[in-house]
Amino acid sequence: MTAIEPSAGPASSSQLARERAVGAVQSFGAPIVLVIVVIVASFSFPTFFTATNLTNILLQSSFLLIVGIGMTFVIVTGGIDLSVGSVFALGGVLAAYASQWGWVAALVVPLVVGALIGAIQGALVAWGGMAPFIVTLAGLLAVRGIVLAITNGGSTTPLITDPVLKVIGQGGLAGIEWPVIIGLVLLVIGIVLLTRSRTGQGVVAVGGSENASTLMGLPVARVKMSVYVLSGIMAALAGALNAAYTSSGVPVVGVGMELSAISAVVIGGTLLTGGKGSLIGTLAGVLLLGVIQNIINQVGSLTSSVQSIVSGGFLAVVVIIQTVLSRQQRL
Repeated sequence: MTAIEPSAGPASSSQLARERAVGAVQSFGAPIVLVIVVIVASFSFPTFFTATNLTNILLQSSFLLIVGIGMTFVIVTGGIDLSVGSVFALGGVLAAYASQWGWVAALVVPLVVGALIGAIQGALVAWGGMAPFIVTLAGLLAVRGIVLAITNGGSTTPLITDPVLKVIGQGGLAGIEWPVIIGLVLLVIGIVLLTRSRTGQGVVAVGGSENASTLMGLPVARVKMSVYVLSGIMAALAGALNAAYTSSGVPVVGVGMELSAISAVVIGGTLLTGGKGSLIGTLAGVLLLGVIQNIINQVGSLTSSVQSIVSGGFLAVVVIIQTVLSRQQRL
């Protein structure tokens, strides 16, 4: 006589509901917190929810957003890129020097160099089997050294001479600056690439399990290298746009930017362990950091160190929540 096994329906339904709830928190947690903070700030500071102030937040956040797009792809694969702050600075300096040959050269030169730096780091990680943290930490130091070398120890600040490049950095369309528009366009392209293309599926798969991806026939090494190339390009482009905005290639910018980019990406719900990420979440994380900085400026009596404390607190809470939710999904 065959024993009748108990139905697994209720348990499966409960587990499915729990997984959906966990996924919703990971996907929409940062946007919800952003909305709450904006509402509170709007009632607390009369000048916060004005067109001028909101436009300023978007502009100041646009450069970090572009860097964050590339960082998201890297972290989704389970990697990390600590060199983006230095590449950001190098991109700005190269754009300023190259602007004497026109705006096209001022944009192309940083992008090519950023791609080359990303390719070198990606090759060391993908084919050399080296730890991303060590490789990109070395990249951070080496690229920052290059920036100081070509600017006489940081004492020389090259100026933007091309008028078109200045328009790209300081002009806009319908009251929205070009860096913001460029950042949003790249965000849309990144979302489509990550969620609607085979390339994006490969990136997520590699982050989920390299062994399984290899068995599926995915070019794991090529995928890992490509995300570092993308990160280098995005960081260099953001630096070039920042130089166009400030009309100069300041060699000391970008210090600590890698930490801000990682914070924004993780706060946005991308898992540091890889395999899951959201560019909409990255946008929310970037804007949340920007709003926090703006609120600190609105208060006036607070210093920038407060932003570091608050941002660090947000990051710690998010990582703890991610850990708890991941354990819940495995139950």
